[in-house]
Amino acid sequence: MADDDEITAKRPTIYDLAQIAGTSASAVSSVLNGTWKKRRISARLAERISRIAEEQGYAVNLPARMLRRDRSRVIGMIIPKYDNRYFGAIAEHFETMARERGLFPVITCTQREPDLELEAAREMLSYQVECLIVTGATDPDRIADLCSAARVRAINLDLPGSRAPSVVSDNFSGALELTRVILSRVRADFGTALPLYFIGGRAQDNNTRERLRGFTAAHVEAGLAVPEDNCLMRGYSAAKTLAAMADLKIADGSGVFVNSTIALEGVVRWLHDQPNPPQMRFGCFDWDPFAAFLPQNVGMMQQDVATMLSTAFQLIETPPEGAPTLQIPCRFRPRP
Repeated sequence: MADDDEITAKRPTIYDLAQIAGTSASAVSSVLNGTWKKRRISARLAERISRIAEEQGYAVNLPARMLRRDRSRVIGMIIPKYDNRYFGAIAEHFETMARERGLFPVITCTQREPDLELEAAREMLSYQVECLIVTGATDPDRIADLCSAARVRAINLDLPGSRAPSVVSDNFSGALELTRVILSRVRADFGTALPLYFIGGRAQDNNTRERLRGFTAAHVEAGLAVPEDNCLMRGYSAAKTLAAMADLKIADGSGVFVNSTIALEGVVRWLHDQPNPPQMRFGCFDWDPFAAFLPQNVGMMQQDVATMLSTAFQLIETPPEGAPTLQIPCRFRPRP
């Protein structure tokens, strides 16, 4: 097996590419850094150089290129999870929208770990990102301060902060509507008027607090008081939700507000494990196309990822004064 020095020695340079293409190294450099049109290099030659670079396995030295430019054209995103459709959709839309704007998107997952979030932000800054979209961070203000010191703009997405502009879902209104629907279906299907259970999320998170506020407001409208024991917020993990479901001792005629599709996995596992599952109804904040067909499901609240990210890019392109929080309405999707 070749050692590292031998592998490095075999890597092509722009001079190698120039020799193969029968042109100058400066022409190759212009094609690879995207400035060939300004130098009046023909499209035919640019295409040939690009093809040769690909065939030879030439990799652009991105950090070195950034040092030679006034702008890096790199935009970063930190994201807490990849394991649900909501954050997966955020990552996919972010990449598409960034490229449409001539930006190079870089994404890293931080597992909802505060120290990892800060480390990821530092790494992004080392790559000279022009802006950092901070998605679902546990401490967005800490990251905003870091970015401010580096003169890099930060935009909070999903969870708000106080030191950078934020784009979030209208969690209160979405939860209010979803709770109304669950209560109505429980009454219609079982003839009961019991307060619902609220399960999933973290009590310290803005989104959970706002959804709990909407959940409570819907109960007040219905003349119902929610017992404190009905609300279990032990995090977003499926395993913790499964344990919480066992503690709730849900009976026939019950209704459950499930706070996230990750928590919903625990609910589904619990239902599967029951020898005689109770007659119950649930609704979930957020949306999953497979869970939408579960017989106990009455509907799901889908967050408008496309509008959230479009709004975030508008804030990047036209920076606002201060650190406003913009709320994007959600869409209720009934069970098919």
